[in-house]
Parts: sequence; structure tokens; C-alpha cells
Amino acid sequence: MSHAMSDFGQDAWEERYRAAAAVWSGRPNAALVAEAADLPAGSALDIGCGEGADVLWLAGRGWRVTGVDFSATALQRAAEHAAAQGPEVAGRTGWLQADLTGWRPPAEAFDLVSAHYFHLPPEPRRALFAALAAAVAPGGTLLIVGHHADDLHTSMHRPDIPEMFWTAEEVAAELDPARWELVVVETRPRTGTDPEGREVTISDAVLRARRRP
Repeated sequence: MSHAMSDFGQDAWEERYRAAAAVWSGRPNAALVAEAADLPAGSALDIGCGEGADVLWLAGRGWRVTGVDFSATALQRAAEHAAAQGPEVAGRTGWLQADLTGWRPPAEAFDLVSAHYFHLPPEPRRALFAALAAAVAPGGTLLIVGHHADDLHTSMHRPDIPEMFWTAEEVAAELDPARWELVVVETRPRTGTDPEGREVTISDAVLRARRRP
């Protein structure tokens, strides 16, 4: 296993979640809200779901959602957050612990497949993203969002491993145009707060594609 993989693999994420009472804000990712708000509810898969904010946002809008993550600790917290929202929301959620460098979802099973800020070295990343695309049902949506490599030139904390980053255009190039309609392929700026508490402009790579019926 490479140094990059050991730093960002299952054991590292489990350690990170165990070290803090909460790792994330509890708010859904902005790109998910922007890109999925107009989609009709159906079945969804959230890859690297963490403590479940995106899953719960979707479930609250009527989606049936499976959240998948490396970390058992994160998934336990996510399930607790779902239960706190009541049986109607919790009943539309499911949680699966899996090593995402090897696990593959069922083919053509989901109306939405969403992966936010999931960074791997190029070869396993391409294999995973291809599997995620294959999991989208005809007429469904693939949403992949990542930190853009431009962030490495800001004061925002990012791992100094350029090969872990990718552009929306690179992901789009792997999709067969006969099977996919590209809806959004862009670098999208947003405001973040760096470790020193300063506001900084950072960028997301955003890929939204619709699988042709």
C-alpha cells in the first residue's frame, strides 16, 4: 500500500473519527444541495457518507438512501443522527461499512449516486468512479465533487499530494457520451475558513451527469 493510501484508507479514517466527538459540521454539502434539489426523490447511494449529513438531507426530502463509509464510528453517529430525526427519516436510511477501495455497488441500482471529497490515487480512483457510474440506473444522476488542486496554492489545509486531486473534466472524460449527458462540468469557487480562521476562496471540481434512459 502506498503512503497516500495508508494516510487516507480505512484505518486512518477510523482513527480520525474516534479522536473527535464530531468531525464535520452536520450540514449537507453545498454542491449536493445545489445539484440535487431539483431531482425527483428515488433511491440514492452516498459514498464516504461520514456522519451522515448528506444522507439525512436527502432522506428528509423523500429519498431512500444508503450511506457507505470506511468508518464504523462515523456510521454509528450517522445512525444516531438519523434516529434523532424520527422514524420517518430514519426509516429511509441504511448504513453500510465497506472498504471503498475494493467494495463495488450493485449495477444500475440507484437514481442518484453521490460522492463528495473522496480522494484516492489515480488508479483506484478511476476504478471506483467507474463503478459508481455503473451503479446509476438509466435516467439517474451521477454527482462527484472534489477539492480542486488549485487549493494547494491557498492557505487551506490540503494534503500536499497532487496526484490525489482531479478535475471535473478528467472525470467527465471517462464517461461514454453515448450513455451519459454531461449536465455540470466545472470548477466552482466557494468561501472556506483556513486553519488560522481566515476566509479564503477555494474551489470544488463538480461533475453532474445524467445517464441516458
